[in-house]
Amino acid sequence: MRIVLTLLTIVWASPWSLLGIIVGLLGLLSGGRARRVGMALEFHGGAVTWFLRHCPNNPMAMTMGHTILGLTDAALDITRDHEWVHVRQYARWGPFFIPAYLYFSTVLWFQGKDPYRDNPFEREAYGDTD
Repeated sequence: MRIVLTLLTIVWASPWSLLGIIVGLLGLLSGGRARRVGMALEFHGGAVTWFLRHCPNNPMAMTMGHTILGLTDAALDITRDHEWVHVRQYARWGPFFIPAYLYFSTVLWFQGKDPYRDNPFEREAYGDTD
């Protein structure tokens, strides 16, 4: 039963995982590297680095479904605990994760708060429970 639930969460998050895999494959084609860690694929280097350097907030890493993109191998190691919280969030929210994330960020921005740090998804990933 647990295997079935795990497979369902992977399928549920698969639209975003597919996007991450596409970016990751572009990274591989441009000299990047990949590895599997648990139920996630991690990519770094090449076009992945270019992609992340052109994202808002200049992230060291970013999660897309069950795919984690990192600037470098070391960046993936440093951010792994944080990014794995996002993997679990994608498993819960599936295709609605990004729309919900953007909704909260937009509301927070209009309230004059930090759309990244005050976002409930980020607060959970950083361990801010208050």
